[in-house]
Amino acid sequence: MSVDQVVGRFAPSPTGPLHFGSLIAAVGSYCLARRKGGKWLLRMEDLDPPRVVPGAADEILSALESLGLFWDGEVVWQSQRTEAYIEAVERLRKKGLVFDCVCSRKEILLSAPHPGEDGPIYPGTCRTGLRPGRKPRALRIEVSKEQICFCDGVFGHLQQVLSEAVGDFVLRRADGLFAYQLAVVVDDEAEGVNQVVRGADLLSSTPRQIFLHACLGNPVPEYVHLPLVMGSNGKKISKRHGIVRLDYENNAARLIAQALNFLGQAIPGCLQGAPPAEILSWAIQNFDQNRIPVAPEGIILKDFPI
Repeated sequence: MSVDQVVGRFAPSPTGPLHFGSLIAAVGSYCLARRKGGKWLLRMEDLDPPRVVPGAADEILSALESLGLFWDGEVVWQSQRTEAYIEAVERLRKKGLVFDCVCSRKEILLSAPHPGEDGPIYPGTCRTGLRPGRKPRALRIEVSKEQICFCDGVFGHLQQVLSEAVGDFVLRRADGLFAYQLAVVVDDEAEGVNQVVRGADLLSSTPRQIFLHACLGNPVPEYVHLPLVMGSNGKKISKRHGIVRLDYENNAARLIAQALNFLGQAIPGCLQGAPPAEILSWAIQNFDQNRIPVAPEGIILKDFPI
């Protein structure tokens, strides 16, 4: 692989069928990787077994194939990557960057000075050691007071001070499972991913992931966050909200066209009704990142009926 080759990825969670919001991330990441002759990888983020729905992963894979979104290489399963996460934690431990924490969520809520972007800001209670008689619950990484700056491909220049926005965040949860923030960083580095295209709901996670990449000595990927698909109630479309299954097998071309339209890439009239392969071929050649809507509040789905 050339050092300059784009390596993108799509990383759905098998918690239900592929809905229109996930389709946006799939189409956007696919086109942005392929337009430069890059690779497009597929990773199943089945890191949280209680949330995994039996059969959902196979349904997602089948939907992608029906849409003509074919990935490179083998599917990576986070549930099979535990040893890699353990090794990464040990590297961080040797650097003195992680510490055990006994605090429950209730205790943090009571002691946190003010809410952060994703909940209460951890006040650093266990940084200097555990309280007597208490057993470790979670593993945290000590964050710095430096400003994390990055340029998102859609939202532009952004910055965050982790100590003020989230505090020392969790790498391994109280239930023993590794946190998403660690797993995604370890997996992206292992697969050589240098272009991360995903929904804007993960925009606030990006500074934490950039920080982890730096702590582990990894190169930092390019980030592109796509507008979210919102329901008529103003809430993000989610598999947990009982979304009706889309007919990918019989409506693949229409769904691809609608996803592209959502991303500001309206297909020409001559491609209306064309097979998915032809629409995607056009999209790969003509996808313009600058036309992706900058919509911090998301876009209401009723404007793009499916």
